[in-house]
Amino acid sequence: MEPTFAAALLSIALLLSNLASILLASQKLKRPASIAPPNAPPVSIVIPARGVEPFAEETLERAFSLDWPRYELIFCVAHADDPVVKPITAAMARFPAIRARLLVGDDRISGNPKLNNCVKGWEAARYRWVILADSNVLMSSDYVQHLMAAWRHDTGLVCSTPIGSRPDGFWGEVECAFLNTLQARWQYAGEALGLGFAQGKSMLWNKPMLDANGGIRALAAEIAEDAAATKLVNGLGLRVNLVASPFEQPLGRRTLGEIWSRQARWARLRRVTFALFFAPEILIGAAPPLVLALIAAADAGVSLPATAIAVLVAAYLPECALASTKGWHLSPRTIPAMMARDLMLPVVWARGWLSGAIDWRGNVMTIQTKTVAELEETPSGA
Repeated sequence: MEPTFAAALLSIALLLSNLASILLASQKLKRPASIAPPNAPPVSIVIPARGVEPFAEETLERAFSLDWPRYELIFCVAHADDPVVKPITAAMARFPAIRARLLVGDDRISGNPKLNNCVKGWEAARYRWVILADSNVLMSSDYVQHLMAAWRHDTGLVCSTPIGSRPDGFWGEVECAFLNTLQARWQYAGEALGLGFAQGKSMLWNKPMLDANGGIRALAAEIAEDAAATKLVNGLGLRVNLVASPFEQPLGRRTLGEIWSRQARWARLRRVTFALFFAPEILIGAAPPLVLALIAAADAGVSLPATAIAVLVAAYLPECALASTKGWHLSPRTIPAMMARDLMLPVVWARGWLSGAIDWRGNVMTIQTKTVAELEETPSGA
């Protein structure tokens, strides 16, 4: 096979796989009925928090306004002087009818600060169904219904990937391009192929099941609790299911440095925990098929600008269609944001194979080639 033909063929194959992943994800993303069943079981919602994030007041208010007959909120902070304590206690005072508690303390069971923060909440949960929910998830009124609706007889965990919304500025748009039509899309496509894996933003557990298999402390087996959850559930012969309609995460303003730090951190965590799945990530995005198509076009004497436009349309039009049909964020800056994202992807992938320190919300940890160093507490923003 001549190099020109091989490059063209591989470019087309990558574009077709991109389209196939979008079609698979679209089939999985269907909004279920949002009415709580008459025999709805009570639920404990454990929310680890650190610092006051954008939209904190709204996310708190949503947590206290769920359309579920009986639930409790357990807020967890590591330190009593955390600034997020004030808005949490204010929200608890505004909604006295909702059972809510604020727990303070730091259980060092792992190098994962979020997991450490969740331990006390898990152990204090009253009910057999427990949701671990990040504090920046904007819960819909039928939040619990969506999670419960995804539970099947062979389910070990239900979770949701975040869908970025309300970006402020171009780099917020880039964050949306990463979260929505790239990461969420591939996660749903993976589930459609039987390769469901956990996402730590919202995780619904059957507490007796997890407690019988080591409890929340078993999630310390990996540096990322969602990776440990995936391996634990799969090891039990059970499935990780995704909700049919993922939950919103309002973003606000982002900077290039923040996006790079977050994406590089996630890349290194994926490489450490699922190296075989991480390796092919170099092939996602528009950059690989574009480069291959331009090589083939140059050798064949075909117009390079026309080739580039054709590849970008084939890559980005289906992504925009997915966002449009699912009601995700779209704007005139969406395609430039996707292009910026795809320029970053190969560099992020390469960084994922290297060791080095990362900052996880003010906690510095070093990811080695095969192991993860112990956590060192440092001031926020270090």
